[in-house]
Amino acid sequence: MKASKMLISTLKEAPQEAKIDSHILLLRAGMIKAQVAGVYQFLPLGLRVLHKIENIIREEMDNSGAIEILCSALQPKELWEESGRWSKYGPELMRLSDRHDREFCLGPTHEEVFTTLVRDLVKSSKNLPLNIYQIQTKYRDERRPRFGLMRGREFLMKDAYSFDKDEAGLEESYQNMYDTYSKIFSRMGIHYQVVLADTGNIGGNGSHQFMALSDIGESEIVYCDACGYAADVEKATAKLIPSTPEEPKPLHKVHTPNQRTIEEITQFLNIDPKKTAKTLIYHDYVNEKLVAVVVRGDREVNEIKLVNALNSNENYLELAKDEEILSLHSVHGFVGPKDLACEIYVDEEVTQLSNFVIGANEVDYHYENVNYGRDFTGTVCDLRKNVAGDLCPVCGKPMAQERGIEVGQIFKLQTKYSLPMKCVYVNEEGKNVPMVMGCYGIGVSRTLQSIVEQYHDEYGIQWPLNIAPYHCVIVPVNYNDEEQQKVALHAYDALSKEAEVILDDRNAKPGFKFKDWELIGIPYMIICGKRSNEGIVELKNRSTLEKTELPVEEAIQFILNQVHSI
Repeated sequence: MKASKMLISTLKEAPQEAKIDSHILLLRAGMIKAQVAGVYQFLPLGLRVLHKIENIIREEMDNSGAIEILCSALQPKELWEESGRWSKYGPELMRLSDRHDREFCLGPTHEEVFTTLVRDLVKSSKNLPLNIYQIQTKYRDERRPRFGLMRGREFLMKDAYSFDKDEAGLEESYQNMYDTYSKIFSRMGIHYQVVLADTGNIGGNGSHQFMALSDIGESEIVYCDACGYAADVEKATAKLIPSTPEEPKPLHKVHTPNQRTIEEITQFLNIDPKKTAKTLIYHDYVNEKLVAVVVRGDREVNEIKLVNALNSNENYLELAKDEEILSLHSVHGFVGPKDLACEIYVDEEVTQLSNFVIGANEVDYHYENVNYGRDFTGTVCDLRKNVAGDLCPVCGKPMAQERGIEVGQIFKLQTKYSLPMKCVYVNEEGKNVPMVMGCYGIGVSRTLQSIVEQYHDEYGIQWPLNIAPYHCVIVPVNYNDEEQQKVALHAYDALSKEAEVILDDRNAKPGFKFKDWELIGIPYMIICGKRSNEGIVELKNRSTLEKTELPVEEAIQFILNQVHSI
């Protein structure tokens, strides 16, 4: 491809809405262009990268025994009512009606569609196990789309669904996809961590996420180097550290004027935050009730764990308003679980405390010497966010913490969809048995940006060779120079047979051209300069920025060797 025929739309500066490096670079390098908030167009260079990511996914999915199909993004309401998710999924579901007032949604995911497809086409156990997948656009009405392709309203996804006769078959299919995903992300050069994960709106009884490690990741993970345990903080658990037991002291109400926060109350009473418990009131709109959650003062509530305990939905859970707290005969800033007029959920760690401090449900007052069981009770479960330093639930060693970008997730759905949607097979006894399902997703467009987040420097993107839009660019310093043009054309013709190569035939200053290709991230650059008349060129490695002078034939052979190795 000659540069003069390409759509190269590099920018000196990125639009103001771009905040993270990968988003800035994708815009500046002309890989993507914003349509509206959360919706992007893929330009030619970005589309080539996207196709290469898709092809790696296809190759490994096909090698795993999965079969590709393509479904519609437009899904009728009736399918979602069969599964029970039409009213439960939340406001992220993009709903619409046709001219006949029939209701549809733009699919954020395809469990219902795949389940009904297999229900209608597969009847015999002879067709099982089965794994089918697609690569297709998804839609979610994100409240705050941000970070480019990381969280958008429209995105490309690979989703697969396995159908087995029993749990043992699901375990095999699940492990097959676990291994396949590991191959996919390894081939892309992504530095990733596999972690235990919450099943969220998809459901099921087991899940793993594949996290591209990054400081800007929206997900937090905790992990143990000693035994290998790793989990998203939404799912992570930790071993309780037993507290030193104390003899219960008499309950005492203490005047704490204007001391509302944990920081304020601990300074006022000169105590450790670990000797306090804070109480938060939530409005659960699914079950239409107010609930109180009690965690240790230095902890945060894990709202996903709370949603699971309530059998609710994170999109319909909010902190209560001041007037709602007043309706419980309490007041914001001084809420405590003693005599509180609502259901109380208590983190298990709080039950280990002795003689701690809570709010007294009265302005400017707290209780000292509180003990669980004597002064209040509630439903005890794991409700805290785990952090670095907490003890591993497997081996008991301190855990570390990192951030990551979720690029893939796999689920054990079991019969969550096949049972209500009557996706069954006939067994040897002639009985209808629900198929046991698994679900496996990869955020294709998000994966593209995750690679940029891990592979860039101050000059631009550093694409891995097998993902890059082109393998090599040939840049004559002066294209009008006869010798430089001759050597450049020779290298271009020789490489074009087996590699993806660009000839920069633009009439532009060399510095401008060099900056363009460094920003775009082409892995190798052959520079044809003053020594072209001797057959000598410079070979530049984008990832290291090293330049080497060598004969043009050696440069050509080096590039071909690199391409053949991928």
